[in-house]
Amino acid sequence: MTNKNKHIAVLMGGWNSEREVSLCSGEAVYAALIKLGYRATKIDFSRRIFAQLEETKPDIIFNALHGQYGEDGRIQGVLDILQIPYTHSGIVASAICMDKVLTRKICTTVGVKSPHYEILKKGEDAQNKEKIFAVGKPLVIKPIHEGSSVGVEVILPNTKFDFAEYEWKYGDEIIVEKYLAGQEIQVAVMNGKALGAIEVRPHGLFYDYKCKYTAGMTDYIMPAEISAEKYAEVLDLAERCHSVVGCRGVSRIDFILNNKDGGDDNFYLLETNTHPGFTATSLVPKIAKHVGISFEEIVEFLVNTARCE
Repeated sequence: MTNKNKHIAVLMGGWNSEREVSLCSGEAVYAALIKLGYRATKIDFSRRIFAQLEETKPDIIFNALHGQYGEDGRIQGVLDILQIPYTHSGIVASAICMDKVLTRKICTTVGVKSPHYEILKKGEDAQNKEKIFAVGKPLVIKPIHEGSSVGVEVILPNTKFDFAEYEWKYGDEIIVEKYLAGQEIQVAVMNGKALGAIEVRPHGLFYDYKCKYTAGMTDYIMPAEISAEKYAEVLDLAERCHSVVGCRGVSRIDFILNNKDGGDDNFYLLETNTHPGFTATSLVPKIAKHVGISFEEIVEFLVNTARCE
């Protein structure tokens, strides 16, 4: 049976903070599959997933989920047990990359730097105050297990902020890291090879959820306006990250080039994404298009390389 004769189910939606982004990705993937001639079905991921898969009986899952349950290794484990091949990274790489702290620790082993950070724990007010002081303003607050910049806050030197009033919406641990000024550079990696690097220039303070998903809030520069040497360097760093955490298929690796406000002109890892946004206007397709790879070709590549672990 060729893949064109197989039934592809697009897993999308879910119930986490990235539901709407996932629905957009899923609709774009579904349209591409139909255009390519596949038999495809959309599944809005729910707690009935076992029944949904039994009803649909797919040969392959195209995983268009983002965030918790879909991107953190949990659905990958379910599909491994059921032996239904799926796209993107497997259970181990997915679990690693959803954890910002673990990702940084592993990527450090291959020479990839991260901003100085501390881990804060709910209820440890005295220790948290010391850690915030050690990082110093300006700083960034980040949930450890969220994507799409959900819950990210930038605290500037003149920002009135009392951490005792923090609401802890995203778990009992968070990261506070040193804010680094510079160009935001994001790299698409496909089949272990970096395709190119795009620069994002948000109209806000940083590339937050609003800038990512509101038309006109960000300018995209492809290829990134950095020197040829720096461009080659960031591609190499992205490939190292993709490889060391065990990603497969397509990933997007995000960096800040610390070249403003007296920065050291080094790249620092911000995030490794096993399930980057996947509409025709998302960053990975933008980068791929620049090197002659269409949206449909990426979709077909992912279908053809789908597998269990």
